[in-house]
Amino acid sequence: MKKVTELTAELALPLVEQAGCTLWDVEYVREAGTWYLRVFIDCEGGVDINQCEAVSRPLSDLLDEHDPIEGSYVLEVGSAGADRALTKPAHFEACMGEEVEVRLYRPRDGQKEFHGELVGYEAGNVTITQPDGSEITFEKKEIGRVRLYIEF
Repeated sequence: MKKVTELTAELALPLVEQAGCTLWDVEYVREAGTWYLRVFIDCEGGVDINQCEAVSRPLSDLLDEHDPIEGSYVLEVGSAGADRALTKPAHFEACMGEEVEVRLYRPRDGQKEFHGELVGYEAGNVTITQPDGSEITFEKKEIGRVRLYIEF
């Protein structure tokens, strides 16, 4: 049996493409006692509410038809966001050369957050060039999260 996220991605993909977008990711998480099924989409120039609605309504009907989830949940369709998480090899490939923030599970040299240009990704290991020009590689097992870095 397929995972909820895999089935949802398969059902959502044609709807997302019809809306002129790309499917970034799907997550199924429990927060404060409520289950959320989130579909993140992306579009050149940004995602608008009409595109989210164009995916959400028919996807909700398809999910009701296929019924992959026991119990109640909240379906959310939204933009992957400017500070989107990079979770798949394709995400890292698409964002090579972009500024990213790497958060570690445990501090390295007294620091848990690093940012710099994404210059490498191999087997889950991430390499960045920091603002001072130094290059640093993080092993998959020490990485908590990688996101696009937004400077305000």
